Formats: sequence, C-alpha cells, structure tokens
Amino acid sequence: MILFIADLHLCSEEPAITAGFLRFLAGTAREAQALYILGDLFEAWIGDDDPEPLHQEIALAIKALVDSGVPCYFIHGNRDFLLGRRFARQSGMTLLPEEKVLDLYGRKMLILHGDTLCTDDHGYQAFRKKVHQPWLQWLFLALPLFIRKRVAARMRAGSKSANSTKSMAIMDVNQHAVVDALTRHRVQWMIHGHTHRPEIHTLQANGEAAFRCVLGAWHTHGSMIKVTAEDVELIPFDF
Repeated sequence: MILFIADLHLCSEEPAITAGFLRFLAGTAREAQALYILGDLFEAWIGDDDPEPLHQEIALAIKALVDSGVPCYFIHGNRDFLLGRRFARQSGMTLLPEEKVLDLYGRKMLILHGDTLCTDDHGYQAFRKKVHQPWLQWLFLALPLFIRKRVAARMRAGSKSANSTKSMAIMDVNQHAVVDALTRHRVQWMIHGHTHRPEIHTLQANGEAAFRCVLGAWHTHGSMIKVTAEDVELIPFDF
C-alpha cells in the first residue's frame, strides 16, 4: 500500500497533533511501501537553519521511517514552501516538484498540494506568485532569524485576517482548474490537500470518469489516503 497525508500544520502549540504524527510514523506508516506528504507538514517554515526543537524531532522520526525501508516523499505546501534540501537530508525525505504523476498499481495519479487549484482566490494567487520568486526567497532567507520570525508572524496574521472575509467557495478549488490539470497530465486520478475538505469527488475529464481525492487536515484526528491494487480509500483515524 501507498499512503498519502497532508496539512498536519505541526507547531509547538499543538503537541497532540505532533504526538499523533509520531505514533503514525512508528506504526501505520511502517506497513507502507511509501509515504507521500503533500504539503503543510509544518504550520510555518522560515528556513532550514531555524533551531526549533520540534523540527529536529520530526526530522529524526521521518529518518527512522526511511531507514526502516519506507521511502518518504514531500511536496511543498503554502505554509512550508521554504523547506529546503538541508532538512530533506536530515529527514531522508525526497523533495518533489509541485505537480507529480505517479503510476500506482496501474492507476496514473496526479499529486499536488492543491493551492494552485484555488484560482478563484485572486488575492492568494497573486501573493503566491510573488513569494515563489527565487530572488525574493533568497533575500528573505538571508535575513537574520529574528527578523524572519517577525515577518512570518505578521504574514500569518494578515493571512488569517484576509481569509476571515473570504467565502468558502472562493477558497475551494476551481473545477475548471481541476479538469485542466487532469487534462494536461492525461490522468483520471488526483490527490491533493490544502482545502481541508476530505472527500473523494467524481467528475469528467479526458472524456471519461475521473476522481479527485482530497485529504483532510489533522485537527482532532488524522487523515490519510491509502492506495492499494484493489482500492483508493480516504481514511480518518484517531491520534
């Protein structure tokens, strides 16, 4: 089986979620052939040089999973898009591009974080385009750590304020963007996170039935998608 998770938003303020993830890595994940983390593993990421103890704890736990024989792959989310090669080496994770097609048991599946599908949220897409410019990321990461922390805190507060005035429809995926992605990659399956709306949706793409599998966020319980030769299942589970 292949497992997919996303949107854990790990932070020191939510120790129950961290504990649940550590148990998942030491238990269920060990039974998988591979684990894919589709972004927002962390609530925020201001650089691989941040000495936050939580980051080191998570790196060691993921590395233990990888060393046990279960490879771990990571696609950046909108919260941890600055996670870099240093942390990837420490954790043993393989960094993937923002869109990746997998061939799993005869099913071709497009995996991504999901924020690029929310094209109706014009303000967010403009912000995303700006912060993904390499020169701006380089400039930000060159700042002293204490300044980066202040900037990140201000940006999170601004994002929370902006989202409070947006409708849920605007912050969800755009169906045309979904179909376009499936068509571009010539696939009938998609797995993503970001929207925190766990569901397996049926739609039409490439002239036939297609499926959009949405992971849930880890709040009061975990969420994973299990892909086997027989089925694709969205599974909530207790920490």
